[in-house]
Amino acid sequence: MELTERQTKVFKTIVEEFTRTAEPVGSHTLMNLLDFHVSSATLRNEMAALEEMGLLEKTHTSSGRVPSTKGYRYYVDHLMVKHIEPKMMNALQTIFDARNSSMEEVVRQSCDILSQMTNLTSVALGPDARYQALQHITLIPLNEKSAVAIFVTNHGHTENKTFQFSESVSMNDLTTCCNLLNENLVGVPLNEVVDRMVEIQPLLAAKVQRHEMLFEAFVNAFVKFASDQVYFSGQSNMLYQPEFADIEKLKKMMSMLEDSSLWRQIAEENTGTVVRIGKDNVKLLDTDDVSVVASKFKIHGDEEGQLMIVGPTRMPYNEVVALMEYVSRRIEEMFNDD
Repeated sequence: MELTERQTKVFKTIVEEFTRTAEPVGSHTLMNLLDFHVSSATLRNEMAALEEMGLLEKTHTSSGRVPSTKGYRYYVDHLMVKHIEPKMMNALQTIFDARNSSMEEVVRQSCDILSQMTNLTSVALGPDARYQALQHITLIPLNEKSAVAIFVTNHGHTENKTFQFSESVSMNDLTTCCNLLNENLVGVPLNEVVDRMVEIQPLLAAKVQRHEMLFEAFVNAFVKFASDQVYFSGQSNMLYQPEFADIEKLKKMMSMLEDSSLWRQIAEENTGTVVRIGKDNVKLLDTDDVSVVASKFKIHGDEEGQLMIVGPTRMPYNEVVALMEYVSRRIEEMFNDD
């Protein structure tokens, strides 16, 4: 598809103005936005031509035009100029200056700032558990019926879990259990820890009085620890998007945002930085009003994580794509240097 120079300027202006205002763009508005003079009739003809190409759509409530899904795709692939505001860069820089932060903290903070900057929803998917192995377990008693377990992996990932027991557990049982687990589980990949726990259950039963409670507590904790982490930030931003003023559309969107497995499946289809627009590109999402910009990062050679921005198809792709690429690159630099 080939656009004339004038059609290109008209189309790019419509996309960026509609992104900013969420209002259909008419010929009179367009006349005031373009940096060259042309009549209203000529602009209407150009807009009609762009509509015939499938790049624009005419709304039922206005004489103005809005970009189509195909139009957004054309804009991203051919016209978009990536841009990050300096204030955004400075806000993100504070995260990467904190050299003592864990990878999980950096990813979550990045996720939070991205949702605040874009007024959209951000999703962070942590590295796959199969690439990490258990390095150490510490068990700290709080009282006779509760304790805090601290798990550390060979890549510095730390997880805390508070155990609440139905009966009193002695200090001796806690110490013996912790020592047995450290002796038998250190170096085991996280996704294999539960199977190894089952193998050493007889050993636990022979040496620990309250072994049933402790076994159940640790198995449940490891299942959670080894599961792929999906973190959401800014879900409420969807409430303020005109596209989701319809309560049924909003309910559907919020339900999708609560489904962690859905976003893991979407992530599996992505490589590098990708822009998926509408349900033709995001096949697992049952709506044509949503776009997903995703960017993968790789640390320690083989661990992969992913950041996503989720929002209406009317999103500022030039800023969002630039932000995602910048954050992913800085995460890689920060932790691969270490």
